[in-house]
Amino acid sequence: MPFQRFDYVEGELHCEDVALSEIAEAVGTPSYVYSAGAIRENLREYQRSLSGIPHEIHYAVKANSCLAVLAVLAKEGAGFDIVSEGELYRVRRAGGEPSKTVFSGAGKTAAELRYALKHGIGAIHCESVQELELLQSIAMQSRATPRVALRVNPNIDADTHPYIATGLREHKFGIALHDARAVYLDWARWEPLRFTGVSCHIGSQIFDIGVFEEALRQVLALAEHLRDAGLRIRTIDLGGGLAVGYRADQASASISAYGAMLSGALSGTGFRLSLEPGRSIVGQAGVLLTRALYRKPAGRKTFVVVDGAMNDLIRPALYEAHHEILPTVRRQGPAGRCDIVGPVCESGDFLGKDRDIGPCRQGDLLAVGTAGAYGFVQSSNYNSRRRAAEVLVDRGLFRIVRERESLQDLVRGESVWTGSGTVR
Repeated sequence: MPFQRFDYVEGELHCEDVALSEIAEAVGTPSYVYSAGAIRENLREYQRSLSGIPHEIHYAVKANSCLAVLAVLAKEGAGFDIVSEGELYRVRRAGGEPSKTVFSGAGKTAAELRYALKHGIGAIHCESVQELELLQSIAMQSRATPRVALRVNPNIDADTHPYIATGLREHKFGIALHDARAVYLDWARWEPLRFTGVSCHIGSQIFDIGVFEEALRQVLALAEHLRDAGLRIRTIDLGGGLAVGYRADQASASISAYGAMLSGALSGTGFRLSLEPGRSIVGQAGVLLTRALYRKPAGRKTFVVVDGAMNDLIRPALYEAHHEILPTVRRQGPAGRCDIVGPVCESGDFLGKDRDIGPCRQGDLLAVGTAGAYGFVQSSNYNSRRRAAEVLVDRGLFRIVRERESLQDLVRGESVWTGSGTVR
């Protein structure tokens, strides 16, 4: 289900033991609400399913970088997967360990690599020969000896949305698998880099575990070849990408079945597994709360205009993504289909089309499901709208963990240039 730890209690939608209406009353809308219990539950399922083999779980910070969410995961023993200097800063602020963090991404800058080495990054996943050259130069200057893995591209079709597929030759990510062997063997002698792993990530929202199995087969063969050639390859990193259900009738891919497949394939090989789940840990653990402003009949169409918009949750506009939308209070009455749209001046500003949300009235509160991943992190100030508040619910209590932006926040760092001076 798209709502994990979100349930109706006597007709009213709760997160854990807290009514969402109580949160909305205290915090306002639009707001993101996350269940700490659901986040822990999903991480622990990964840990249980892989308990039979050496492994590391590095949560993909890009899915949801809220400090409070990162802190929950850090306390549970998770490592982190970052793709920017800013994400490493967040990990450190949240109490995460840089030594248990891997640095991914196709476009790392020199400044970002220096920052990562300065703070003792656990490993760097390089995606091109030029990146290796830059990293070697910076490591020599810094007198650092970074652990390195090459991200290899196995040319596997993950059968997902083209914008979140990353494993084909036409994608910008990684080094082609058939070229990676030569790169490893050529660069293995270049100090001070230490090549300790092979990395692969083929995309997101993958339901077919067989696709991961094929990727692992290819990566494992490369790792064994490199080990036989004398390289000290210890870790196989299979990235993230396990799918979650966005529709009421769509089950999530099974974390336990995925873990069982990986454990069976790697048992006895001597390699340590690294995984980088993101969406499958936080996706269904969060909702976007939004309030109905107007109900607007328009010929054969009915629009429900809400205070949440594409700047708050861009996935429907960007990917044509489906998010289930539920009223927080169930009411009796005739149902009717409507489009749930926001105030932004774009026809693409919608959260859901042709939905039956019951007899929705002006002022009613709605919950947009599976919003814990790629929700707030992709939000913006388009139309000079203030970004939403974020709330964490844990063991019957809730707390605002990110304040709603103020009007002053919208212009922070800006100034007016008159041609003769600077006016603040």
